[in-house]
Amino acid sequence: MQVVRASGLSDLLDCPARWESKFVKGMRLPSSAASQLGTAVHAGTAIWDNAVINHKEPSLEECETAVSETIFHPQNEVDWGEENQSQIEKQAHALLKLYCEQIAPNQNYVAVEVTCEPIDLDELGISLTGTTDRIYRDPLTGKYGIADLKTGKSAVSADGTVKTTGHVIQLGVYEVLSSVALGVKMEAPALIVGLQNAKTPAGRRVGIGTVENASNVLLGNPDAGTKGVLEVAAQFLKTGLFFGNPRSSLCNVRYCPNYHICSWK
Repeated sequence: MQVVRASGLSDLLDCPARWESKFVKGMRLPSSAASQLGTAVHAGTAIWDNAVINHKEPSLEECETAVSETIFHPQNEVDWGEENQSQIEKQAHALLKLYCEQIAPNQNYVAVEVTCEPIDLDELGISLTGTTDRIYRDPLTGKYGIADLKTGKSAVSADGTVKTTGHVIQLGVYEVLSSVALGVKMEAPALIVGLQNAKTPAGRRVGIGTVENASNVLLGNPDAGTKGVLEVAAQFLKTGLFFGNPRSSLCNVRYCPNYHICSWK
C-alpha cells in the first residue's frame, strides 16, 4: 500500500520521476523562503481561527508571535537565499493582518488544520492522507466544504481574482478525507483563500476563489470512458514507470531533489 499525500498527488501526475524522488526515495530539498513564509502565515491564521471557533477573543499579538517563531526557528532546513528573515517576518505579519481583517470575519469555520486518518483504497493500492486547512459550514445552505490557504506572488490578480488552476486535484483529496473525518459530505464549493505576498503594501492582497465538485476529478467518468486521477496514479505505482517531464514548470533545481541526476532532461 503506497501512501499518497494530497499535496503530492499533483506532483505524481506532473512528473512521476520527481514524485518518486520525494515520496518513494525520500530525497529532500531545503524549504524556500517563500514556502517558509507560507508555513508561518498558516501557523498564525490557525491560532486566530481556532480562537474564534472556541468562542475566545483572538489575539493578533499571539498570532504574530507564532509567525515569528516559525520564521526564526523553523523545524526544517530552510534555504533563505538572498531573502532577509526580518523582511520575511514583516511580510508575513502584513498578510496575517490582512487575513484577520478581510477574510476571517466572513467565514464560518467549524474545524482548523484537520489531520485526517488515512483512507486505504485496497483495489488501487493507495492510502490517501493529508491535513485540511479549514472546514466550513455554509450558513445559507447548511452544507459543509473545505477551504485551503495559498500564499504566493501571483495568488490574487489585480482585479481580486484568486488563482484556482492547478489546485483541483489537491482540493478533491481534501474533500474526500474531510468527509470521512467529519462523517458528513463536503457538498459546498471548495474555497481557495489566496494571500498574495509582496515587498510593498500595494502589492499585497487577499481574496477567495471557489471550485465546484473538486472530488469528481478523482473518480473520472466511466460512462464517458475517462479515468479518474486515482486510477491513473495507481497505474504509475503498479508499473513503477516513473518517467520524467522536462517540460514541467517545476523542472528546476529549486523544486526537484532529483534534478542533478535526472536522465530525462
